Amino acid sequence: MNDSWSWLAAASSVIAVTGYELRLRYTARQNPAATAGSAHRIMRGEWVGALSRHPGSELLAVQALRNSLMSATINASTAVLVLMGSISLMVSRRDGSLSAPASSLRLALEFALVLTLCAAYVCASISMRYYNNAGFALSLPVGSPERAAREQPAASYVQRAGILYSWSLRCFLYAIPVAVGLLSPPSMPVAALALIVVLTLFDRAPETDG
Repeated sequence: MNDSWSWLAAASSVIAVTGYELRLRYTARQNPAATAGSAHRIMRGEWVGALSRHPGSELLAVQALRNSLMSATINASTAVLVLMGSISLMVSRRDGSLSAPASSLRLALEFALVLTLCAAYVCASISMRYYNNAGFALSLPVGSPERAAREQPAASYVQRAGILYSWSLRCFLYAIPVAVGLLSPPSMPVAALALIVVLTLFDRAPETDG
């Protein structure tokens, strides 16, 4: 496949993924209960509100947030390890034997891979910050004036942390078509479409009884 077709394959993959994400965001705005992400965001806010109505739930809240914080930590650590391994592999494979057009596409895909992994790390790291702050707020005694004043910020922290954690996972998934494109540019659109099919299943709102 010549360079023009390779670039077309990469561009079509980006357009397909971007179009899917834009459609998902539009659906969530029209009906927040229609997508898993927006449904989970609502659930997290309700979780904070329910805990704030039950004295003695402070320990339960801290334990739940600790588990979420550990998951975000694993995501951030994994992103850094994969990023360092990818950069090392890219440097070791640099031999100057690629032609100029092929090199430009490969450089673009390598940059996209590094950028995607960096985004995964940043999203996971910021979600850790929000989970940490929410832990301080939700550990305040239920019924205290301090707890009442921090309930809305805590709900916002937990919701934002969940969104960022979700995006860190999505960045890992979106790195897959890029990695496939580095190995075989013609296969990149196939990998992108396969990923979209899988995401469609997971992005559906959870079914509720009744």
